[in-house]
Amino acid sequence: MASYNTSNIKNGLKVLINGDPHEIIENSFHKPGKGQAFSKIKLKNLLNGRVNEKTLKIGDSLDSADVEISEMQYLYNDEVSYFFMNIESFDQIPIKKEILGEDKIWIKGEEICSITFFNNNPISIELPLFVELMIKNTEPGLKGDTTSKATKPAILETDAKIQVPLFINQDDIIRIDTRSKEYVSRVKI
Repeated sequence: MASYNTSNIKNGLKVLINGDPHEIIENSFHKPGKGQAFSKIKLKNLLNGRVNEKTLKIGDSLDSADVEISEMQYLYNDEVSYFFMNIESFDQIPIKKEILGEDKIWIKGEEICSITFFNNNPISIELPLFVELMIKNTEPGLKGDTTSKATKPAILETDAKIQVPLFINQDDIIRIDTRSKEYVSRVKI
């Protein structure tokens, strides 16, 4: 197993801390006027999403985590799992609903997602940055009101609820940013 010492630690590296995979999200080097230099790193636990800080003395090392990220296409789901297909090998794998969590309302089928595996087990899913979904239910749109910042509630085809501009109608297809969970634009057909 490879390891990283304090001189080659950088943002984005996947390391093992207490047996759990973590991603380094921030790394800063400190050299006080007196005493030994050290690195302060901010880590995100890939299993539960918690962010921690750790201080390393010069010369300390961290083991690399056996983490693999694969691009996979969402196919369908049942009561227990969501099924994804590896777009290179066409292998299908089930992923428990708990791993997808609340993000399940942003996918309907055929989206390409990044799935993170730790010891060959899926631990997290990163949705595409934007998804296109159809409005299932909303109040009728107001013609000509394209500059107003006013919004109204809408229910999407996946039963997600978001705020959309007043000019959006039922059966319109809209683009949504999956990071902010907000309306971005109307899709021209």
